[in-house]
Amino acid sequence: MTVFSPNTAGAFRAQKKDGTVYYRSSFTYKNKHISLGSYNTMSEAHAAYLEAGRIINTPSLALMDYTKSCPLSFEKWVILFNFRDNNLYFSTPIYVRKRYFSYYLDEHTELKFSIDDLFYYASHKIMRRNGHFFVADYGMQVTILNRYGIKSYGICGKDYNLINGDPHDFRYENIEILNTYHGVRHVSHRGKPKYQARIHLRGYYIIGYYDTALEAAIAYNKAIDILHTNGLIKQFKQNYMDGISPSVYADIYRRISISPKISAYAPKAES
Repeated sequence: MTVFSPNTAGAFRAQKKDGTVYYRSSFTYKNKHISLGSYNTMSEAHAAYLEAGRIINTPSLALMDYTKSCPLSFEKWVILFNFRDNNLYFSTPIYVRKRYFSYYLDEHTELKFSIDDLFYYASHKIMRRNGHFFVADYGMQVTILNRYGIKSYGICGKDYNLINGDPHDFRYENIEILNTYHGVRHVSHRGKPKYQARIHLRGYYIIGYYDTALEAAIAYNKAIDILHTNGLIKQFKQNYMDGISPSVYADIYRRISISPKISAYAPKAES
């Protein structure tokens, strides 16, 4: 059992560049030195140290026993529980379960992931903005949907489905990808299911409606080629198709129809 000093153990005085004094809290468990956070007073830092000891030394204490009065942040609380129960220390708020792991954004938001993603999220902090979840990867903000081949602007129910209806369950078996192509959406057109191809110029232009996602994706590529031939400089991401021969692609490309509005589009309309 870890032994903790009853006075100001685990609390250390520190000073910011502007001279402001604050107190840091840390402790060591299983030879791992763990920072518990920064506090305004010595007593707050010491309380965080004692709370860490309570987590480690109280097996009956459960993950969801956290309260707002706790001197530790919920993130640190999760990290310590995972270290105690699973003997795994991560710097992100991950708790490993039997067949998956939970990533807690806060005490009310639990994201679920497959074990295959464990070490990625152990080193990538998830952030949330306007209902979207993303990580910083090589200096870029990347939505977590990108890991599943879903476009960053993908819409649930149109581009992908979460099978069990839980918007926070990103386990691979719960994700059904409906559309992997740029500019393609599955819609109802004149009472029939169709794939709509559209492209953004000064607003969205409908390229056409097609029977398959492949045809719509090729129509999108063809529209790009027509626009560039007309002198439009703007760059677009082309669709790439696996498992289709060049001759089949060329045949679909040749016969696929494109809206006359695309063919007549003039670059000056962009000014």
